[in-house]
Amino acid sequence: MSIPAPNPVVAPDHVHALLNRLHEESLTQEAALPPTYLSKPEGFDDLMRDKFIALDQDKCQFVYQLARAIGARNIAEIGTSFGVSTIYLALAVGSNLDRFGGEGKVIATEKEHTKAEKARQHWKEAGDDLVTRHIDLREGDLLETLKNNISQLDLVLIDIWAPVALPALKLLEPKLRSGAVVIIDNSISSATRYKELLGHLRSPTNGYTNLTLPYSKGLELCVKI
Repeated sequence: MSIPAPNPVVAPDHVHALLNRLHEESLTQEAALPPTYLSKPEGFDDLMRDKFIALDQDKCQFVYQLARAIGARNIAEIGTSFGVSTIYLALAVGSNLDRFGGEGKVIATEKEHTKAEKARQHWKEAGDDLVTRHIDLREGDLLETLKNNISQLDLVLIDIWAPVALPALKLLEPKLRSGAVVIIDNSISSATRYKELLGHLRSPTNGYTNLTLPYSKGLELCVKI
């Protein structure tokens, strides 16, 4: 008899049920996408407008555990989509605020209004007090919405269309504290698309240490030193 893998996420049963359901829906949608969907920028926005493409569940659990471990109270999520990974981040921030006090938020970013509305619905289903109150959703062009009102950041999660990734990170870099963590999804499968972003993070002149974690399609863990 196999022992089930531990789940670090501390949350009520209804939240776990919600997350399991959303991850299943995301996997179903992703399996139905054409294999070349990432390589064809034309029509990409229209194709993805009603798609989750959520961060994998094991990666979400890792990011949650990491956020708890470093006591992250201020997090930026570059690419929120339907708000699945945001739930994990908000749960971590809420637990850290309960433990350490102070103030904090998850800054979520989403350009598409329909996706932002779905994200809000999912957060409300998880619980306004448990999740929604810890999220600052900035709807619109993130290269504009991230220009102001950013606290010192403990963690940044990047899971977005590659051309926007490096400009977004550069906007946030002045706010990264020493020891802040930057995480990039699909750093193996999308290494070519993320060439500029990964090159920036791995350049010794930019002040990061880097590790590629062996999750499906890769997960880059970078620490600002």
